[in-house]
Amino acid sequence: MSPEPFHRRNSEPRPLEGSLEALSRRLGLEGAVGVGRLFAGWSDIVGPAMAEHVRPLRMDATALVVSVDHPAWATQVRRLGDTLLDRASEYAGVERPARLEVRVQR
Repeated sequence: MSPEPFHRRNSEPRPLEGSLEALSRRLGLEGAVGVGRLFAGWSDIVGPAMAEHVRPLRMDATALVVSVDHPAWATQVRRLGDTLLDRASEYAGVERPARLEVRVQR
């Protein structure tokens, strides 16, 4: 089955989720809507206190990449590694990344 075309001849509105999925498939980014859920629900995944200091940058099957604002948060995030990967993939409804990458950015 081929992806839906980007342009339709009729002017019927269509759900944004369907458009994003079609675009993501064409770009080779399966699960883009799920990753959007990850970004939108980050505070629910890690809790409000951690969400103030830790932000997701990217997630795919290879890695969940997060940015932290202090080395102490990097230690905490690494300690939660497998749990964080499990929760993020479950929340987003996408394949669990193979690894967690933490970047300290002040």
